[in-house]
Amino acid sequence: MVNLSKQHPSAYKSLIALNGEADEAVKQAGLDPLLGELVKIRVSQLNGCAFCLRMHTRDAIAKGETSDRLAVVAAWWESQYFTDQEQAALGLAEEVTRLSVPAREDWDNGSLNDEQISAVSWLTVVMNAWNRVAIRSHYPVGP
Repeated sequence: MVNLSKQHPSAYKSLIALNGEADEAVKQAGLDPLLGELVKIRVSQLNGCAFCLRMHTRDAIAKGETSDRLAVVAAWWESQYFTDQEQAALGLAEEVTRLSVPAREDWDNGSLNDEQISAVSWLTVVMNAWNRVAIRSHYPVGP
């Protein structure tokens, strides 16, 4: 097993810097940091990354997220727990991750402006990269 962060630490540090830029873009776009955690959780669910799921679920709880909302984030479109903006961000994150569905008309309800769409897109790109680093490196996830 190859730990990517140890094999090429400068690439890993660049990803850390890009992560910071994406988080800052979310903040500058006026999006709630909790929405950012929901996006990170959903992207990690789609990618099957246990390491990132555990980390960002804990981060979301620390920021005040509820267990009910966390329980249904995998089926966000079937619940009434999420605001229009959260639904739009989660749909956009799925589109960027899957590169096919849902189509823009399925998530673009007008609640995200262009800056926010860009911020959520960058956050999703970075989260996809982190998921792949963690999965490929076989980061341990135990109790």
